[in-house]
Amino acid sequence: MDYALIWYGLIGFAVLIYVVLDGFDLGIGILFPKATNEAERDLMMNSIAPVWGGNETWLVLGGGGLFAVFPLAYSIVMPALYAPLIIMLLGLVLRGVSFEYRFRTKRGKFVWSIAFFAGSIAAAATQGIMLGAMLQGIEVDARSYAGGWFDWFTPFTLFCGFATICAFALLGACWLVLKLPQELADRYYDVAKHWGAL
Repeated sequence: MDYALIWYGLIGFAVLIYVVLDGFDLGIGILFPKATNEAERDLMMNSIAPVWGGNETWLVLGGGGLFAVFPLAYSIVMPALYAPLIIMLLGLVLRGVSFEYRFRTKRGKFVWSIAFFAGSIAAAATQGIMLGAMLQGIEVDARSYAGGWFDWFTPFTLFCGFATICAFALLGACWLVLKLPQELADRYYDVAKHWGAL
């Protein structure tokens, strides 16, 4: 049996499941400014409350699997993507903190709503940028990363980041169509069509 191929498939599957499941979570945060009031934002957050934490575990499985099974690939990819990876992790932390604190405050609720939006945008954009950087290629010399600190920052990777934001916003809008009351679901159906057209 080719164990490397099996693990390659498992890691790819974990990343795919993460994109689909945490994609709509991030999409909810991206769509926060579309909400007309805080009550609507509460509904949006409550729709993902039971699942949002579990969705991110797929990312841990993908990254941990890469480290455990393909250490050489991990040692090349990580230095190439340190900057966007750190921004992504900070965005995910900001989302988690704002998710918890937004329900515990009254006067500062708008601050945590902005933080949830900002963390979602940062995480989604950097995930797309990292995908774009891997698609455009990573400079390798003697089995180690040979590029610069900002090799990941190109027009192509920025386009991939924008495309990822659009895709996650579309996933989030489709989730809201399924989960919100009918009058709000109809509005987010139009939002989904808008993001799908982008």
